[in-house]
Amino acid sequence: MPRIRRDAAALVRSGWSTRKVARHFGFTQSAVVKWVAKAKKIGIHPIPTLSSKPKHHPRQLSDELIWKIFQRRLAIKRSAEVVCQELRNEGVEVSLASVKRTLDRTGLLKKRSPYKRFHPHQDRPQPLKPGDLVQIDTIHLMINEKKRIYVYALIDVYSRWVYARAYEKLSGRRSVQFVRDAQKHASFRLDMLQSDHGPEFGDWFVERAKRNHRYTRIGKPNDNAHIERFNRTIQEECLDKVERSVRPLNKALKAYIPYYNEKRLHFGLNLKTPNQFIPKVIPSY
Repeated sequence: MPRIRRDAAALVRSGWSTRKVARHFGFTQSAVVKWVAKAKKIGIHPIPTLSSKPKHHPRQLSDELIWKIFQRRLAIKRSAEVVCQELRNEGVEVSLASVKRTLDRTGLLKKRSPYKRFHPHQDRPQPLKPGDLVQIDTIHLMINEKKRIYVYALIDVYSRWVYARAYEKLSGRRSVQFVRDAQKHASFRLDMLQSDHGPEFGDWFVERAKRNHRYTRIGKPNDNAHIERFNRTIQEECLDKVERSVRPLNKALKAYIPYYNEKRLHFGLNLKTPNQFIPKVIPSY
């Protein structure tokens, strides 16, 4: 049909009357007139068939109801389920699916990230000695809108022993390198690593780190509470006072990490330092 319409319009342009073309192809004259008008807009191309689907759903929500859903979401800032129930309490008949679709179209529906994959649950080990549970994370230091510096940080939950290092780029390869460097400085084996779902701690990192590894629950930063608190401490006491460049940062960290492990007292260790606390559980330290 698209080609027939094109050929009919071409015959009209060649000098045939619309009535003659209609008799030739077996269509009404009014149809041929419409084809000629469309051909003037799209040129010498097949004239496509318009979709027969309706432009409006027979049961679509009214503009008034859509506005109510939109305003209620902005007012209470709650989930689609709460918005739907509040409208029902006021006598407004609307389904939860309609509320979710409306919020989605208006950009107010918070969706689960498609990049967060499922990971099988692994029970959190009890830290009974150094190395039983080691939390690892990354601090993003903004240089400008497009450039960052990444500071890897690691803390042993049992002894509060820490290690940190700055890098220009973020990747699974650098994560493995950082763990290996930390193992060289630690006096105990890092048996279990725990991290969030950042791209630097993906499957590639887990396979090559040569350590047991577990992920925190999605949306539960408290699972990594010790490393999150250390991130704040190291920024306040070290990183914020240094020029944001890899070499000065690593120079400052080289001086700060020994201070943290050897001189800084911790309430969680009964006002002892990590290096004072470790020999109690590792006699050969």
